[in-house]
Formats: sequence, structure tokens, C-alpha cells
Amino acid sequence: MTRGRKMMLIAPAAVAGMILFIALGGWIVQSLWNWLLPMLFGWRALTFWQAVGLLALCRILFGGFAFGRGGRSRHCRHMTEEEREQLRERLRTAATAS
Repeated sequence: MTRGRKMMLIAPAAVAGMILFIALGGWIVQSLWNWLLPMLFGWRALTFWQAVGLLALCRILFGGFAFGRGGRSRHCRHMTEEEREQLRERLRTAATAS
């Protein structure tokens, strides 16, 4: 199977996955907000699209989901293996000193 043909099969699945992720994330944010905040603070309930917008705003402001980072923090990506080992040693020393 050629690379172009694989992409033609993967692209619709990726789009469907993103739509599902946005829909599920919006529903979860809306449900949690409408369950807690109006009762606790007297704030208005959110619509689905407001919840999706809030989810996007939080993603922009706080980052998150760690896509493409390989599970490492931004700081650790630029460290050499020696620097990582030195950091681990300092953390071990600090943990035993506490």
C-alpha cells in the first residue's frame, strides 16, 4: 500500500477522532460546569459551544495534552543525557535530605 493511499485512509479517521474529542470534551466541561458552578457560586449555566470555547481557551492558556512532547516537560527536551542524570542525582539528594 502506498503512502498516499495510507494517508487517504488515515485522514478521515483522524478528523473523526478530533471531532469526537471536541464533542466529548465539550460535553464533559459543560456537564461539570452546570453541575457545580451554578449551585456553588450562582453562576449561569453554559451552553455546549461556550463549553467548547472554554476548553479551547484553557488549552491556549495552560497548554496541556502533551501532544508531540514524548511525555517530557518542555525544559527536559533541551537537556542532554548528562544534564538529566545530574538533575536526577540532585533530586535524589534533595529527597533523602528532607
